[in-house]
Amino acid sequence: MERISWHQYFMAQTHLIALRSTCERLTVGATIVRDKRIIAGGYNGSVSGSAHCTDAGCYVIDNHCVRTVHAEMNAVLQCAKFGVPTDGAEIYVTHFPCLQCTKSVIQAGIKKVYYAKDYKNHPYAIELFREAGVETVHVPLDEDALALVHKLE
Repeated sequence: MERISWHQYFMAQTHLIALRSTCERLTVGATIVRDKRIIAGGYNGSVSGSAHCTDAGCYVIDNHCVRTVHAEMNAVLQCAKFGVPTDGAEIYVTHFPCLQCTKSVIQAGIKKVYYAKDYKNHPYAIELFREAGVETVHVPLDEDALALVHKLE
């Protein structure tokens, strides 16, 4: 049997996590990895215990849904909540991080960002990553890797 690469493994996990998203506008997932081990996952959705966009609709201000906590932020906050260090970790995301998530990723000490799709890549986010020495790598989800999963079924 052919094995998928570590990047494809973590990216596939990230897309799987994204399926839990409760945002109707964009489905996003994030997986934080350290030493080839998943330490946290997050998807975009409402604050715990609050109404979801899928139930109450998006709460849009200035073309942004303010009801939604982004996937990257949810993953970083999960680490904070449970006392799991993120310094030196890597993060896999379905979409290039927004400016606010970029700042959070940098502040969390994450050193590499792997993303599957470009999405409104903000020039300042790109500059901040560069200044902080955070490498960004485009790793599209390999459809052949997904086909291998279906072969196992």
